[in-house]
Amino acid sequence: MKVILLQDVKSLGKKGEIVETAEGYGRNYLLPRKLAKEATAANLNQAKQEQATAKHRAAQAKDEAVVLGAQVEKVVVTMKVRVGENGKMFGSVTSKDVAEALIKQTGLNIDRRKIELKSAVKGLGEYTAVAKLHTDVTATFKVMVVAE
Repeated sequence: MKVILLQDVKSLGKKGEIVETAEGYGRNYLLPRKLAKEATAANLNQAKQEQATAKHRAAQAKDEAVVLGAQVEKVVVTMKVRVGENGKMFGSVTSKDVAEALIKQTGLNIDRRKIELKSAVKGLGEYTAVAKLHTDVTATFKVMVVAE
């Protein structure tokens, strides 16, 4: 029996795939639990359209990430921090701080969870940060930490 998966099924496949299953497995398990729908001509056409749309959206998202990555790589984020008498920082600079400074200085809105600092920022100087914008697209930019 051919079915189109409506959700990811662990041993069978991912959402949107067209798979061949045993008759009983399809009728007694997949269809009643709404994990799949029968692969009729109309359903197959709809599934192929949805796959094409999903591919188009993924390509569009990647293109946007490439453009954003090109903008981010040109940026140097300057962070002003408080320092003590010995030139030692109070606390450290986190990816959240870098994301907020990136928004304030350039207007580029990148989620803090997508920004990764190469090394811990616990002193003044120049550091490297990586923004993971897409599964295939990363952008490297500099973070300057200066005293207030």
